[in-house]
Amino acid sequence: MNKTLLRRAGLCALALATISIEASSQNAGGARATAGGSSYCAIADKNRVMVSMAEYPGAMRNPMKGFREFFMRGSDRRRPDYPYPFGSMIKEYMPWNMLERDAGDSVATVVACSNRLWAGVEEQNVKVIPRVFIVWMEPWHGGQAKNPHNPYDLNGWHWPADMPGETGPYRQRPGSPGAYVEEADSLACISGGYFDPRFPDRVRALVRKLGQAWDNDPRVAYVEMGIIGEWGEHHDPDLSTVYPPHDEPRHVAGRTWIPGMQKVLGDAFREAFRNKKVMVRYAYEFNDYDFGIYWDSWAQPEEEGRGYREMLHRGDYWRNCPVGGEITWNWGTLQLNGFRSLEDCLKDSLTFSRTMEQVRNLHCNHLGGVTWADFSDSLFMARAGELQKAMGYRFVMTQATFPRQLKRGRRFRVGIEVENRGSSPFYYDWPVELALLDARSRQPVWKKRFSRAHISAWMPGEDWDSRTGAYRLQPAGNRLCGSFRLPQEVKSGTYILAVGILDPACNRPTLRFANTNYLQGGYHPLGYVGVGCSPERVELPTTEFYDLQADTTLNYAKDYKQD
Repeated sequence: MNKTLLRRAGLCALALATISIEASSQNAGGARATAGGSSYCAIADKNRVMVSMAEYPGAMRNPMKGFREFFMRGSDRRRPDYPYPFGSMIKEYMPWNMLERDAGDSVATVVACSNRLWAGVEEQNVKVIPRVFIVWMEPWHGGQAKNPHNPYDLNGWHWPADMPGETGPYRQRPGSPGAYVEEADSLACISGGYFDPRFPDRVRALVRKLGQAWDNDPRVAYVEMGIIGEWGEHHDPDLSTVYPPHDEPRHVAGRTWIPGMQKVLGDAFREAFRNKKVMVRYAYEFNDYDFGIYWDSWAQPEEEGRGYREMLHRGDYWRNCPVGGEITWNWGTLQLNGFRSLEDCLKDSLTFSRTMEQVRNLHCNHLGGVTWADFSDSLFMARAGELQKAMGYRFVMTQATFPRQLKRGRRFRVGIEVENRGSSPFYYDWPVELALLDARSRQPVWKKRFSRAHISAWMPGEDWDSRTGAYRLQPAGNRLCGSFRLPQEVKSGTYILAVGILDPACNRPTLRFANTNYLQGGYHPLGYVGVGCSPERVELPTTEFYDLQADTTLNYAKDYKQD
């Protein structure tokens, strides 16, 4: 591209920096894009087009990032506007005895259970994070038995029929969820359950079935290891002795922790899941495995050492493994401070700032706790939006170049500059597609994938500076380049050149760039391009753009038919 065009591009971007797109403008879909304080701009010389693109100013739903949902079946009702403003993932607690009633059940039982519990997620463009568990809460911690009238109740103890439950020396402290052991039982162990001699082999067999069912299931985002401990959180009993147990001053093998189980689980999950990312509860365990972390006590001061510092100490594992968890306000300092909801946590400036710092420094991909939130609360929504923008990836296209005119049977090149302004990578290499869209119908008439696109390598910045609200090490720019040959059958005329990131489950664009130049249905238009002719103009009117967050049409159902 010549120097004159480059100078014009710079002047164009500068001159349009204060232009905003009127939110009140309407298109056929009824939702206009808002550009905040910067703009999309496309200019051209005789041969090539240069596009400058604006970052979308707000938060938006995007696959496998941000706030994550959870519903207690039988008691939590989904509101009519589900999926909610941000959530693109749902946590699904999977009781062992629903996945496998006994050792004789095959992987078909796992598949059937998954299909029953996850029905409809494809149509909502929602992915699932399953976690297998056995014990919701132990009886000596005040745990309640399963409600016999609710087949999906998670309370109680979900051992398969051919595995005995636990028998142990613990007693519940009166009026407290804590437990104690009588002095006479100080060396007594727990029998049955996790400590049954058959249990390790049963774990290996179950995890093998889980891998067969889930490792290639497009509905699954990540897999939380679970299985051991209350809620599948790897405590009570523990998997190591790095930190003391909850109920006693020191560990007792066979009661407070399970010797050897960490390796059993690590080897089994590594073997079973070659495609899906696996997450574990504590950063100081499974150090020899490429697993992510689900920290279920974000922003709790009591977890500063065992959670936050240990995760920092684990290093840059986040580059390949997701970091998630939830904000829990029903214990510790947050509860003592009177917090009873996610709204309370985020509307408190100190807790919000602590959460944002942890999200940025730990490169958090997703957090739970939003399911019951009041989305009409303006302060909460503003701060939740800031966290949604920070969590996970946030791919922003800054510039693009392409020929003004394409010739049938000839190759042409397209280049796009992308930054990841979020906190984590996107952990799977979904394909990026270039498409020619009919200028009127906006439907593709030709499309081809970039052959060397590796979006999982688009990394965020590092070393968060809370004072400036930015990473000290800024995210590196990523050059998305492709050489394409236009087939002979494409008719002459003016088209829209567009780009989209495809969900491999449906081969449609469902993952969006955080840019204002967007068309309803998943594609981002770069500009007008001519086939066999030169277009009269290269820049699309910004009134044609659709608001990213308003688009509820995206899904990955295989039999979906676009209107």
